[in-house]
Amino acid sequence: MNPILLAIIIVTVIGLIGAVILVAASIFMYVPVDERVEKITAVLAGANCGACGCAGCADYAKSIVEEGNAVNKCTPGGAKTAAAIAEIMGVEAGSSESMKAVVACSGTCEKTSKRFEFEGIQTCQSVKGLYGGDGMCKYGCLGYGDCTRACPFDAIHLVDGIAKVDREKCVGCGACASACPNSIISIVPEHKRKPVVLCQNKDKGGDTRKACTAGCIGCMKCTKVCHFDAITVENNLARIDQEKCKGCQLCVKECPVGVIHVPANE
Repeated sequence: MNPILLAIIIVTVIGLIGAVILVAASIFMYVPVDERVEKITAVLAGANCGACGCAGCADYAKSIVEEGNAVNKCTPGGAKTAAAIAEIMGVEAGSSESMKAVVACSGTCEKTSKRFEFEGIQTCQSVKGLYGGDGMCKYGCLGYGDCTRACPFDAIHLVDGIAKVDREKCVGCGACASACPNSIISIVPEHKRKPVVLCQNKDKGGDTRKACTAGCIGCMKCTKVCHFDAITVENNLARIDQEKCKGCQLCVKECPVGVIHVPANE
């Protein structure tokens, strides 16, 4: 027999045997999948951001069906997605509060400066490993854009030396917060009138002023003007309890360095 023809026959037979084995395996090893998993996956935002605490959207959908996970954990999808999932599962959606990222730093190029010129790999993580960063303030935004590269929604950009959140695009997934080595980005409820302290500097007031003219100096003026005991100063840094805050904004007007802002108004 022609060697070439023989080779073709052998390869064909091997292929047929392999196909039969695969078909048999798919039949005998088939694991039924609840159709609700596929339906829920389809209505999720598809960001695979991990804000729900799962590895991705498919994993979250599976945990809802098989483990009874809450239906309102898809932050990017918000209330609309929660309602759609609840309908599929035949349960109540519950409350789903809109979340947004907040960058707790006001140190723009005009208000602070660099200690040295960094010539290594241009990432926040890299510069953080060198003396804590190249900025005068070791607590502030490092300004190399790790958060911008992590955001799947193009909702955060570097503006005037620091990260700035586009609140229209932000869905509060938390990817930027996870990427920030200085942990200055937090995910907070979308309160229309509640202020936040845009600083993380814990040095004494005098040292903070040397590093950044927009840093919190721990003067406690904000605590004295607040009628709801919503502001405390710990380690020379003001903190606002969002649960206690009523949004009167007296602290915003009283802050001598202008470090307290209402993000929704920016």
